[in-house]
Amino acid sequence: MPAARFAIPVLALLLLQACKVGPSFAPPHEPVPEHYAGAASDAGSGAPQLAEAAPPTSFWWREFHDAELDRLIEQTTAGNLDLKAAYLRIVEARVEVQSARAQGLPSLDAKAAYTREQLGLAGILKSKGIGDSGPTASPAAQQLIAALERPVNIYQLGFDASWEIDLFGKVRRAVEAADARSAGAVESRNDLLVSLEAEVAQTYFQLRAGQTLQQITLELIAAQRDIVDLTRNRYVHGLAVEPDVESARGQLSSLEAQLPAYDQMIDTARHALAVLTGRTPEALDGQFAAAGELPPVPDNIPLGVPSTLARRRPDIRNSETALHAATAEIGVAVGSLFPDVSLAGAYGVRNTGTRYLFDWQSKFYSFGPSVSLPIFHGGALVANVRLSRAEAAEAALAYRKTVLNALEEVEDGLSAVHEDALRTQSLKETVAADERALELQLDAYRHGVISYIGALNVQLQAVQARQQLAQALLTQSTDLVRLYKALGGGWEDAPAVAAAREP
Repeated sequence: MPAARFAIPVLALLLLQACKVGPSFAPPHEPVPEHYAGAASDAGSGAPQLAEAAPPTSFWWREFHDAELDRLIEQTTAGNLDLKAAYLRIVEARVEVQSARAQGLPSLDAKAAYTREQLGLAGILKSKGIGDSGPTASPAAQQLIAALERPVNIYQLGFDASWEIDLFGKVRRAVEAADARSAGAVESRNDLLVSLEAEVAQTYFQLRAGQTLQQITLELIAAQRDIVDLTRNRYVHGLAVEPDVESARGQLSSLEAQLPAYDQMIDTARHALAVLTGRTPEALDGQFAAAGELPPVPDNIPLGVPSTLARRRPDIRNSETALHAATAEIGVAVGSLFPDVSLAGAYGVRNTGTRYLFDWQSKFYSFGPSVSLPIFHGGALVANVRLSRAEAAEAALAYRKTVLNALEEVEDGLSAVHEDALRTQSLKETVAADERALELQLDAYRHGVISYIGALNVQLQAVQARQQLAQALLTQSTDLVRLYKALGGGWEDAPAVAAAREP
């Protein structure tokens, strides 16, 4: 029977310890379509093939087969300052988890104190007529009063312990919320990594497009100088008129005027890439001295199905962790409505002299439970519960919006890739036709069949078509990168991410 009387309270305490107030989090399942609407588009020849059967490519930049781009992505992952700051935020979040866990553990403090006190007890005794120092006072009473009038030294050493028993799970809900925020910090870093990879690729493509346009313009300038020399020679021999010479020179000056804009485009992109990799703007000045071309777009683009998007995109995963944290905070607020049960104790030694401080008779101790029951707080506790529920509902809406935005970005990306393929194919045909027409016009001009004015319009049209094609190829590449980013991926197995996930 004594054992049973002891076991019943312990069992009840354990059952209460397993209790957690507030709603338990369940991962949301936002309804999504079975297929992407834009996946059925067919842009014809030259367009990437879209495949929903295969899962999306995680490290998508490797599909461009450009070693320079791969190297820039690696340098950005290792040296970008924003990524390093995001990693520190992960460390901070994990420290907050440790702090939240510590709230549910017992605390133990060691204390040492020295005080010199004048108790004033003699005056109190005299005021009551006890131990009066008159003639009738006994020597013992006089000695007692004299002793009480003297200041005393009190030396004290001891330990204080306390433990708030988490009967209703308020601390455990706080730890759950901190864990969710820690996971959210990891997903925020992953989302930043995906954005940086896309930004590096798009900036690199701008650099290569600028070099392509620069190279095209230099070739046109060289050819136009030959035209200027030919026209001037024909004018000297009376086979051309002065307006032909001025038109040829004007076209040459117009082409030369385009070079500074392309130089600026190249410099701006190179500086941006250097800063993205965590270096000074001029760090890559010698790395892209040789002209390069835009890498060709991949032939196939695996899309996967919309239902996998929530696991691939870090921003959706981050919204889920925010919802998890907000749900756990409801339990923290509800737990504040319940009693707080604590165990507290103290043990130590105390004496007026150090000689007997560690004597067994100098020990003191105290131990006992305490219960704090909230009765009236002006409605603040109930308001906190309502506020936490409203914040959780807001987080649920934010999660839903994030999923819808992700679907929108994928559909927009598919539409852009489709339209870019059509436009690029048409411009390729236009460039081929204009170059053939220009070749015929210039041949006729060299043989004196037509004037240069007749060939000038065709030349201008051909130049514009080549420039438009280069811009269209840049747009196609950047839109494809935007689609890859919308599909998620690129953050898996990153060394810093893996280290941050370690318990």
